[in-house]
Amino acid sequence: MAIYACDPSGARPRRVAEEESAFRSCFQRDRDRIIHSSAFRRLKHKTQVFVEHEGDFYRTRLTHSIEVAQVARTISGALGLGADLTEAVALAHDLGHTPFGHTGEDALSELMAPYGGFDHNAQTLRIVTLLEKHYAEFDGLNLTWDTLEGIAKHNGPVTGTVPVALAEYNACHDLELDTHAGGEAQVAAIADDVAYNNHDLQDGLRAGLFTEDEIAELPLIAPAYAEVDRLYPALDPYRRRHEALRRVFGYMVSDVIDESRRRLAAADPRSVDDIRRLGAPVIAFSDPIFRDLRQIRDFLFTRMYRAPSVMEIREKVTQALMELFPAYMNDPSLLPQRWRREIDAAEDEAQLARLVADYIAGMTDRFALQSHAALTGRDVLHDLP
Repeated sequence: MAIYACDPSGARPRRVAEEESAFRSCFQRDRDRIIHSSAFRRLKHKTQVFVEHEGDFYRTRLTHSIEVAQVARTISGALGLGADLTEAVALAHDLGHTPFGHTGEDALSELMAPYGGFDHNAQTLRIVTLLEKHYAEFDGLNLTWDTLEGIAKHNGPVTGTVPVALAEYNACHDLELDTHAGGEAQVAAIADDVAYNNHDLQDGLRAGLFTEDEIAELPLIAPAYAEVDRLYPALDPYRRRHEALRRVFGYMVSDVIDESRRRLAAADPRSVDDIRRLGAPVIAFSDPIFRDLRQIRDFLFTRMYRAPSVMEIREKVTQALMELFPAYMNDPSLLPQRWRREIDAAEDEAQLARLVADYIAGMTDRFALQSHAALTGRDVLHDLP
């Protein structure tokens, strides 16, 4: 491991002291606890862009998280960083997402605006520090400080108004929100970008929202198709697509490694704390590739995320969440019996709203639709093709 890596032997303590494993590092143990959590299992039925009823081929939060972890381990290994910590942060990074992807988060953010708001990253921290209730000696997963820091700050320092869920935990266990995270968490963040840029292109093609001829004109993608056509001029369309997009994937990963090596050499950090205090990320795309990816993201935003068929689904599932939240607020007894103690202990409307948000955010796509149908007698998707 590089001198600037986060070595498990130097990891900061867990909030609740535990005897460490004799055969797993503390970061391997964090990773394993994340994989065995209830929230991680539910990612199987939480979607990215397409709602579950549209088919089981499209990426879910679970397959996306596994892809992110795979990319993150590769980049970490190439840079001499701690792959186990990187993997733990990567596997945990989406635990706080609502059903229906960012559509669900937008709805829940609006509903929670009077009560302190909702942020999926802060919700992830709330899950791993409070809502997972399996262990005898503590709530949450009792992860190491370094893993919690990575979850909280993998996208950069948390400045300005800190989300309520994150502020509450930080008040009792300081995660130093004003600095960057270590290199491992930065790798997890950029691996997320690599993974979703790649699989959103694949899923959009699969859904027929755009054609290969259209994306073959985009930067990064155009040279990939040109290389495949040169090497394999008679390749069938499905293999041609796969060969081109896997090259795009490789371009992104190689660029991150090269640019990050350059930044690390220039900064010459002597410890993980040096990376935290640099004031700028050391894990990044090069400027040319970042500009190319911005064009691809602009294309996906217009042709995929705001496609009429996708927007129609967004409207329907937003309606379901907008009706679920007030139903539970008006009658908390509708929540499962195991939530009763927390509900009874709620001191005001804001605390009750946070519990309702916890419950709804934890739902899978299918359970949210089933719960809405049970409460209203209506299927919001029944009139869709």
